[in-house]
Amino acid sequence: MRVVSGIQPTGNLHLGNYLGAIRQWVAMQDEVAAGGGDCLFFLADLHALTQPVVPAELANATIEMAATLMACGIDPDKSILFNQARVPAHSELAWILNGTARMGWLNRMTQWKDKAGKDGSSQSVGYFGYPVLQAADVLLYQATHVPVGDDQKQHLELARDIATKFNTDYAVDLFPLPEPLISKAAPRIMSLRDGTAKMSKSDPSEGSRINLVDSDDVVAQKFRKAKTDAEPLPDSFAALVDRAEARNLVTIYAALANRSTDAVLADFAGQGFGAFKPALADLAISVLAPIRERLMHLLNDRGAVGGALVDGAARASTLAAPILLAAQRAIGLQV
Repeated sequence: MRVVSGIQPTGNLHLGNYLGAIRQWVAMQDEVAAGGGDCLFFLADLHALTQPVVPAELANATIEMAATLMACGIDPDKSILFNQARVPAHSELAWILNGTARMGWLNRMTQWKDKAGKDGSSQSVGYFGYPVLQAADVLLYQATHVPVGDDQKQHLELARDIATKFNTDYAVDLFPLPEPLISKAAPRIMSLRDGTAKMSKSDPSEGSRINLVDSDDVVAQKFRKAKTDAEPLPDSFAALVDRAEARNLVTIYAALANRSTDAVLADFAGQGFGAFKPALADLAISVLAPIRERLMHLLNDRGAVGGALVDGAARASTLAAPILLAAQRAIGLQV
């Protein structure tokens, strides 16, 4: 089993990132390592170039994102942690696969259609073609599994289509078809201001999210101001079907406590949010404060964090080299 996943180094990670993905990555690295497999987690700094960047900010964000992943529990000794740009094979394979991918496939990508809108001509070529780089990111390591959310399933399907066409066109069995790895335990965390919108680091409202670097007081304040309703909590999660904000806060509590939502509601049934919100804030602080403390410690030695990325890139390059060479030979670039 070989698991590959990446995250763009843009902005602070928040509670939704942690509960929805990173905590699963941490559990996964132990399970995969125990089975003799590999986990590769990378900072997708090449993907960040699809939008305008400030060079110094990108370099800084890459170190801070790596430190955050390490603070959350990603262990460079158990997993391969690196930033994408340090492994040139990503770019090289992406260019090769650009000859295999088809314009029609990319035009159908819903994220492209949604974000480019009516003025797609003003977007960068990289923004249109980045799903091909995503395909290269996973095919370069012959990944067997890729952790994905609902919004990335289509991109993994594209990677499978590219792999199939390349294997067929050049009569090779080089790229396995990566399977999606969707953790049923991973909750979908929504905005604290709008229970119908996903918690996002791009939301202009700081109050919409809990950042992993937020102080205890800020965490408590954000939960205190989180949007709710005036009704008391019921005794079952099913009864919250039409109460999006209430569902979100109960989901967050259950995820932080590693309990079922119904078990949480059994404790709070009949109570209002005046009692629930402080309890949720205390629980969140107990989980997030140690992460924040580890992060601050890591950021006091950014050189060590950068060194971990260099070491990870060397290990990733060793895995990638024979696969890139095989692709080059298949297509006639190497003999």
